[in-house]
Order: sequence, then C-alpha cells, then structure tokens
Amino acid sequence: MVGKAATVFRIIAVAEALSWAALLAGMFVKYVIEFGEGGVPVIGMVHGILFVAYVVTTLALHRIFGWDGKTLLLALVASVPPLCTWWFELWALRSGKFDGPEIDRHAGVALYLPRGREGAPA
Repeated sequence: MVGKAATVFRIIAVAEALSWAALLAGMFVKYVIEFGEGGVPVIGMVHGILFVAYVVTTLALHRIFGWDGKTLLLALVASVPPLCTWWFELWALRSGKFDGPEIDRHAGVALYLPRGREGAPA
C-alpha cells in the first residue's frame, strides 16, 4: 500500500501521460488527416491542467519524500516527452522513491523492498 501523497502523484502522472498521448493523436487528426479540430482545443486544455498539476505535485513530493535534486530534475524533465511521467512513476515506485523521511506522516509504507532486506519476500 502506498501513502496518500504517492497515490495522488501516481494518478496524476498516469493521467498526464495519457492526456499527452491523446493530444498527439488529436493533433495527428487535425494536421495530418485534416479532419476537423480532432478535439485539440479540449484535449489541449485538459493536458495543460494535468501538466501543471503534475509539476506542482512533483514539487510537493520533493519535500515530502526527501528526493535529491537529481530525482526532482528527472521527475520534471519526464513531463516533457510523451508518456515519460508514467515511466518515472513506475521507476520511482520500484526504486523506493516513495519511501522518504516523512512517509509515516503521510500514511505511506514501503511497497518495494529489495531481496535480502529484512521483511522482503524471499
């Protein structure tokens, strides 16, 4: 089970990635196929809102989970290429980035423990 802060981040990261992909598909319909607007105005606004939410959430989690500057930069850069926020979210989960110093305060527990550590499955 992941804490509330990490769960919110994970949902926003996946939603931002999917909205990026939808925006690219809409732009393909609009500019390549030239079949109307392709939903670009609506999808573009939704993606913009999710992008800002991702950046704000990332900056908040940086403090909550004690991410170093390198992890913060990677999280922010991941918001630019399509689907990379989803990749970052999976990487952060698997590498224990959601298990920071404030984890108890934000109702989080370790989801990933490397083999050989106490409490890890054999």
